[in-house]
Amino acid sequence: MRHVYLITFFVCVLVVSILGFRDTPFTLPPMDVFPEWAFPGMKHTPKLRPQAESKFFADGRADRTPPAHTVARGMLRDDDHRHLGKDSAGAFAVGFPADLPVDLKLLERGRDRYQVYCSVCHGALGDGNGITKKYGMGATPTYHDDRLRSMPEGELYNTITNGKNTMLPYADKLTPDERWAVVAYVRALQRAQLGTAADVQDPAAKKSLGIQ
Repeated sequence: MRHVYLITFFVCVLVVSILGFRDTPFTLPPMDVFPEWAFPGMKHTPKLRPQAESKFFADGRADRTPPAHTVARGMLRDDDHRHLGKDSAGAFAVGFPADLPVDLKLLERGRDRYQVYCSVCHGALGDGNGITKKYGMGATPTYHDDRLRSMPEGELYNTITNGKNTMLPYADKLTPDERWAVVAYVRALQRAQLGTAADVQDPAAKKSLGIQ
């Protein structure tokens, strides 16, 4: 039994002698436990340090000029008001971007994206009775109250982009034009609840509906 204690003590001394105590500063490079041939490229990956010399480039500099329009992570400041849902004064925009035609094609795209990403919570009619309500999500608002009817289009767009309360952002799933398309479709859902026969302007539609 005494030999077991001696061996254990010897192993501990040996380990401490090689590796040192925790937080002990070292003046020599760390010991490679695994040989380079066993794990090539894991420890000694070639790289260039800032302001170092490079023989690869003709000017000999390791620092390279970033490509045009490059933005450092976390430093993006999007001044394109169309993508912010705001006007030039910084307020939420009323209406849609001037260069975005609000037509049947846009509404169909908005309906498609709405059915994929929005209807599960907000319901097919925008009344907040999506399938998630059956599983305990009871705070989904209806689009058909006065607060949301009077909300600027830019604020709806901003909510889709950045999320609000329990709603997560959808900027990673919908392009800016698709977000505007969803806003247009939401407006169509709201208008459908308040529409009257007098709103029908197409002569063929009037005839099919028997409207004089």
